[in-house]
Amino acid sequence: MSAQLDGKIVIVTGAARGIGAAYAEALAAAGAGLALCDLDAPRETADRLRDQGAPVLDMACDVADRASVTRFAAAVEGRFGAVDVLVNNAGLFANLGFKPLEEIDDAEWDRVMAVNVRGGFSCSRAVVPVMRRQGRGKIINIASGTVFKGVPYMLHYVASKGAVVAMTRAMARELGDAGITCNCLAPGLTMSEAVLGNADWQGEAARGNIASRCLKREATPADLTGALLFLAGPASDFMTGQTIVVDGGSVMH
Repeated sequence: MSAQLDGKIVIVTGAARGIGAAYAEALAAAGAGLALCDLDAPRETADRLRDQGAPVLDMACDVADRASVTRFAAAVEGRFGAVDVLVNNAGLFANLGFKPLEEIDDAEWDRVMAVNVRGGFSCSRAVVPVMRRQGRGKIINIASGTVFKGVPYMLHYVASKGAVVAMTRAMARELGDAGITCNCLAPGLTMSEAVLGNADWQGEAARGNIASRCLKREATPADLTGALLFLAGPASDFMTGQTIVVDGGSVMH
């Protein structure tokens, strides 16, 4: 077991299953204590990691609701007394269908922006005071390779993840003097449980995505954890404002 994150406290949002659960498992294996949240408390993920000896707090939290985020952040600080890394993973994607921009209504647009953009902002805003007091911290935002492709028929999603990349850069500039880094991980299409359950991402869509890659196979959540651990750990201490694309070479950024 790696010890690169021994004693570090890491928040992972959207940790109930899929990519978020894979992030949590990799971080725990690296020695981190974990604070996990999702719309419903990610109890299954948390219990599995507790059985492996990891210290874990799990709570329900809607990242689009400021009061919910404030309660979660206070609980994390109360339990652990620190926040070393924030992984802004919670987002809307797998349940969104392909549709032309004329068919995206205001309510769906606003919900995607509220979760994918304001959610990461709200969670960052809640933990930055703790990180400032510590004189250190790492924020890892999760964007998407679709930003660099301009994927059609998902305009609200692609626009939201473009905002995440821009937010990462601005946060890095603002927080650097406080010893806080902010970087971004941009996955390609990854066969998480939720994606596998969406027919829009099966068949020709999946085959076309694989064909665009240098490494022509499906991506799994485990393919993303190495880059996440690099961004969370000491090897990336002098790196901020950057976006790492992990998609088998479909995007070269």
